[in-house]
Amino acid sequence: MRPLCDEEETTITVTNPQSAPAMLGAGSFESFYRVHRDGIYRPLAMSLRNASLAAEATDEAFARAFERWEAVRTYDNPAGWVYRVALNWARSRLRKRKFEVVGEWTDRAVPFDGFDPDLDRALAALTLEERTMVVLKHSAGWTYQEIAESMGLRVGTVKSRLHRAVVQLRAALEVQP
Repeated sequence: MRPLCDEEETTITVTNPQSAPAMLGAGSFESFYRVHRDGIYRPLAMSLRNASLAAEATDEAFARAFERWEAVRTYDNPAGWVYRVALNWARSRLRKRKFEVVGEWTDRAVPFDGFDPDLDRALAALTLEERTMVVLKHSAGWTYQEIAESMGLRVGTVKSRLHRAVVQLRAALEVQP
């Protein structure tokens, strides 16, 4: 598969050149990509604790969205769909590669300003699903509805699981006397 874009500028790889003009108008894939790429990548990297895997998964999910753009653009939450595809792809890669997700970051450098090692350790103690919910709600600012849609869960399930995860985080972050 060819890369969706290079690191220096956003370049979309078009597999069918005849479809390119239709994709460049209002509501285009290119503008969707520009607006949502970082907002999907960053929470995914925080949830997976692996920036390289998150970048791969994000690009794969956007490539799949591009291939199906006429349908994806009509979804209530296309960014949620892309996030879910990226998360599922990453989970599949983790199973295949047998990466260790918890513990230290698998990348040499943490790709975020304001990185808090105490919070990172507390997040590492959560399951991938719990981390994903916490990061999407409290870092990315997603609504319960958006999280539920992107994870294929009911809103009530997201609220209860997220509450339990936050209680765990608070307990892990308390300073012991």
